[in-house]
Amino acid sequence: MNQTIPAGLPTADATEQQFGDQVKDHIINRINRNGGSISFAEFMHLALYAPGLGYYTAGKNKFGEAGDFITAPEISSLFGYCLAQQCADIIGDVDNADILEIGAGSGKLACDMLARLEQLGQLPAHYYILEVSADLRQRQQQLLGSTLPQLADRVLWLDTLPTRFRGIIIANELLDAMPVERFLLSGNGIEQLGVATENGELCWQRQPANDVLTGRVNRLGLSAPYISEINFNAEAWIASLADIIDQGLVLLIDYGFPEHEYYHADRREGTLMCHYKHHSHDNPLVLTGLQDITAHVDFTAVAQAAVDNGLDVAGYTSQAAFLIGCGLEQLAADLDLADDRTRLSMAAQISKLTQPSEMGELFKVIGLGKHINTLLRGFMVQDRRDRL
Repeated sequence: MNQTIPAGLPTADATEQQFGDQVKDHIINRINRNGGSISFAEFMHLALYAPGLGYYTAGKNKFGEAGDFITAPEISSLFGYCLAQQCADIIGDVDNADILEIGAGSGKLACDMLARLEQLGQLPAHYYILEVSADLRQRQQQLLGSTLPQLADRVLWLDTLPTRFRGIIIANELLDAMPVERFLLSGNGIEQLGVATENGELCWQRQPANDVLTGRVNRLGLSAPYISEINFNAEAWIASLADIIDQGLVLLIDYGFPEHEYYHADRREGTLMCHYKHHSHDNPLVLTGLQDITAHVDFTAVAQAAVDNGLDVAGYTSQAAFLIGCGLEQLAADLDLADDRTRLSMAAQISKLTQPSEMGELFKVIGLGKHINTLLRGFMVQDRRDRL
């Protein structure tokens, strides 16, 4: 069945449509070379990360009002200032601590964190950025160079993870963009959802799930019908971080749930979402290469992968509780807000970051540690590890 663009979405212009067709053709060629179908995880990887074509590797503007979505660092500098407060504590306790940000987006978070750490006198030895997009890397370099030229020698870009690391690793809204496997539980048992073609268009394909996927789904105890996702890539990525950390803390900020909420009976259509020009919908097989494709994070699986690979789960809480624990209210009070308009704008920013109806509750923060005894202020207001 041909895929149609959901009603209400903005129309892609001719240039965008031409680019989207190139991405779709690239994926269809891959499907044909693979015998007629690919897994959804491979499709998602190609749509987001194919060199020069994927959503995150091409030059499309993604962040802010002119893009497809707004992340917390673009909402307010207070987000980065709060993370810096937590990082400063670790830097004070770990010798020669570095910061590694993975997937740095526009570079705004790096700018805000470094500015605050400079004020606190707790700059890291290096601020590393691992960025797969050449376009985003260039934007990050321009922003950091113009905003914090005095710190230019501390900021270094990486192509791969370092072999050893001490300090803090940060990833904001990274796990949700990792390719996931989709499964369908029906009267036919457990099936894996893949992507094939029909009449030159992308379409869904169902096939029996492999043993690994079957084992994971069986453990969840779900009742048919049920569609959802499992992020094996995120679990493997956590293992790769554990391999390189000698001492330090991993802070992961993303939207998601613990397992018992993620696979709740009321969430039987899964969590897969697409974002295009600030509109959300659930069809990843359209606007190929032009839209973001995401899935919520199963934080129980993240925690289990950490423990299985020698990391401690140091804390888990909502974004609102974490920011408040890191001194959000005092940081806001310390700002020089010259007029009522500026104060109202700041209040609106704080509301978006912390209110349950905005980002405050859906977004979570999990801390994964190794050989650290630092009190983690971000988890002192509320720690939900017992809910994982």
